[in-house]
Amino acid sequence: MSDETALQSANPSFEEAVRASFARQGLMWTIGARIATVLPGRVVIELQRSNGSSQQQGLFHGGAIGAIADSAGGYAALSLMPAGSDVVTVEYKINFVRPALGTLLRAEGQVLRAGKSVTVARVDITAIDGDNRQVVALLQGTFMRVAG
Repeated sequence: MSDETALQSANPSFEEAVRASFARQGLMWTIGARIATVLPGRVVIELQRSNGSSQQQGLFHGGAIGAIADSAGGYAALSLMPAGSDVVTVEYKINFVRPALGTLLRAEGQVLRAGKSVTVARVDITAIDGDNRQVVALLQGTFMRVAG
């Protein structure tokens, strides 16, 4: 991932804007996801494994993985946008690279390129179990700025 220190937000209250938008997402609340980090161009979302986020074999469900990854990328994009902006997903591609074993899932979104209306972000999704950390999926997405 790129160095987030080089990115500057167009909104001095970007963290509050991201957290307020996240709080309005019913799906994130339903599955128990939470924002762990908000920096300019970088957002980390975490999800504890539960019956509501797992599939039939006890792994994290691919839909839950995709949901937090999509949100991490979108909010990384929003963190750079001007005040009063909102964000929508235009598209994303996700690759599941290994079974998502662990007790915690972490989606780390990082902006790769921010334009005036379209932003591209990458998200690394890591499953954590104690000291064991493994990347389980990778997402690249395109996010569009809309009026808030």
